[in-house]
Amino acid sequence: MYLVDGKAGAIACMLLSLLFLGTWPAFITLLERRGRLPQHTYLDYTITNLVAAVIIAFTFGEIGHSSNPDRPNFIDQLSQHNLSSVLFAMLGGIFLSLGNLSSQYAFAFVGLSVTEVISASICVVIGTTLNYFLDDKINRAEILFPGVGCFLIAVFLGSAVHKSNAKDNEAKLTGASHDYGNVMKTESGGKQTYALRDDLETGTDASGKKAKFGTAGFLIELENKRAIKVFGRSTLIGLALTFFAGLCFSLFSPSFNLATNDQWHTLKDGIPHLSVYTAFFYFSISSFTIATVLNLSFLYYPVLNLPKSSFKAYLMDWNGRGWAFLAGILCGFGNGLQFMGGQAAGYAAADAVQALPLVSTFWGVVLFGEYRRSSRRTYILLVSMLAMFAVAVAILMASSGQRKQVKSA
Repeated sequence: MYLVDGKAGAIACMLLSLLFLGTWPAFITLLERRGRLPQHTYLDYTITNLVAAVIIAFTFGEIGHSSNPDRPNFIDQLSQHNLSSVLFAMLGGIFLSLGNLSSQYAFAFVGLSVTEVISASICVVIGTTLNYFLDDKINRAEILFPGVGCFLIAVFLGSAVHKSNAKDNEAKLTGASHDYGNVMKTESGGKQTYALRDDLETGTDASGKKAKFGTAGFLIELENKRAIKVFGRSTLIGLALTFFAGLCFSLFSPSFNLATNDQWHTLKDGIPHLSVYTAFFYFSISSFTIATVLNLSFLYYPVLNLPKSSFKAYLMDWNGRGWAFLAGILCGFGNGLQFMGGQAAGYAAADAVQALPLVSTFWGVVLFGEYRRSSRRTYILLVSMLAMFAVAVAILMASSGQRKQVKSA
């Protein structure tokens, strides 16, 4: 079994995990914006997410012959009496699956960047604090908690970015009724909704050119294509989903921590702690199970007024399936690397990967045109948010400690 030893190896795992976990939501968002049903996408995603865990378990978990009874290999540990730790690992998998599933729908309502900022900050504030005490305070508190404070500042900046950008988009759509003769604005119950006539349904503006990122024509074209319709609907739906996702994210890492380190002493004497690879395997099994059950039910009983589908329709839907598979692989390896780094340097420090909005915002701007043609105020707030996240990542990584190897009782 391969173990990450030392601070340098742990930080390398965290950085690679940060890249992977910040990238996979972009692929999920891309498919939703192209009109693929989120139920289909998530079913594909969860398959390869499990495959990643199996690959990690049978490679890193089986490297070399373990002569140390306190560090058994993956297969050896499957037959040991460690049910309590297994249940903690599976509980963590359920939390993560529910969080990711909620985020998938929240991306459409409040955007990739803001969803990640809010959910990540909740995860850090709650989850990192729990992990700090579960890890017997191996992280340097004088460094760790200022990092948590930086995340809190960043979430306020992120909220301000969302508010400013929403005003920018509203101004674009309001002005569109003057700039384009074929944009219709209607009001119902105090809410404004916008729709295109036939000539803009193809995504062209009044001059016949392709609608550019950040324009009213682009926003309306996106609404016509995407699977989850958001015009005229309250952003409170997305914010509620985002806060729920953040709460779930804040609990999955402490659950995994309990599974691998048994701080509550639930294992019998002589039973070694679950290795990070065995725990991650069970973690992914439960994540796969809950995601499959929920999304199969969503095919026939969809939420948020999505169209009904069927298992046959899902099997026949190959439009973008490769991107969904890739998203699952990236998320699976990203989570595995986060746990490997956390086992070595402390799960509180490993929560630095929750700065993934740094990566997600980059993809949001490059791929989806988020914040294009926004106001100067929005750009200043956006840069400030990203700068604060960069500081938070550096501080949390600097708080890394060295976990002492504890023998089983």
